[in-house]
Amino acid sequence: MNPRLLEQMRRQGGVVGDSAVQSFGDLPAELVAARDGCVAVPLLHLGLIRASGEDAAAFLHNLLSNDIRSLAGDAAQYSSLCTGKGRMLANFIVWRDGDDFLLALSADLHAVILRKLSMYVLRSKVKLTDASEETALFGMAGAEAATLLTGAGMPVPPALMGVTHCPAGTILRQAAERFLVAVPAELAAAAWETLSATPARPAGTPAWTWLEVRDGVPLITAATQEEFVPQMVNFELIGGISFRKGCYPGQEVVARTHYLGKVKRRMFLIHLGNGKLPAPGDALHCSDMPEQPCGRVVNAAPAPGGGCDVLAVLYSTSAEAGDIHLGAPDGHRLEVRALPYPIP
Repeated sequence: MNPRLLEQMRRQGGVVGDSAVQSFGDLPAELVAARDGCVAVPLLHLGLIRASGEDAAAFLHNLLSNDIRSLAGDAAQYSSLCTGKGRMLANFIVWRDGDDFLLALSADLHAVILRKLSMYVLRSKVKLTDASEETALFGMAGAEAATLLTGAGMPVPPALMGVTHCPAGTILRQAAERFLVAVPAELAAAAWETLSATPARPAGTPAWTWLEVRDGVPLITAATQEEFVPQMVNFELIGGISFRKGCYPGQEVVARTHYLGKVKRRMFLIHLGNGKLPAPGDALHCSDMPEQPCGRVVNAAPAPGGGCDVLAVLYSTSAEAGDIHLGAPDGHRLEVRALPYPIP
């Protein structure tokens, strides 16, 4: 990471690790600000891969679950890389950077997926590189986020999953009041100073994770690799799958899951009122399936006001039964809550 940016965040009280900012000194207040105010978050938990070369679009199109060839310069999309059995190895936010493509994914999968994708290059005229050091990623969220970004010379896209490019960086609109900002490394320290100024509050990774959990947007990590078919994490519901494109690894399974009927397991938003923060991959149990786990945690974050909010893949019957427990049939009870989009 840029040493100047790192020192700047530490001066603000940032507790910085290898791939996350735990907080800026007051996590409960940061979570409340994420819910009710405006926050600026360094997205150190994400890594970046750059795909360049004349075959870059075709190369990614043939490997990922979404239609890369049709991706416009003013749009971003969710996509995933799957095994031949349709299980997700990673998921991405993808956007164009000039003639190149940038793929943001979980930092703990970054090196593994870069190697995996590189195995497919063969004779394709495409170059895959680690773009994490050349570009800094920040998150901005809240009612005043758009005004702050515009005031910083970063015009925001009007449409959801829209993208704007400017000399100061690239802005992606992930939700009505939530933006991912990609800034060249040499401008990162100055950009952070501007974006994290009042009325925005600097906040750690848990605040951003909570916002993603609230919005029903999953992040596949090392703990959940190969656990889920894309539809299990509602990926088609947030625009992460194209059913009109050609073949890609796992396409037959993903298409069959789509066309043969209702998905038995889906991702739900659930709340844990007490107990420790669940980890990705933790088992969930339900009274309707006493002999085996009924689901797995995808992502979890401490919630504003206490407890934890969790994205978890569950059997739909278990979600309907509602008697869900963490870790064991007699573990802490969780409450199913509504996602911002309908689950079929």
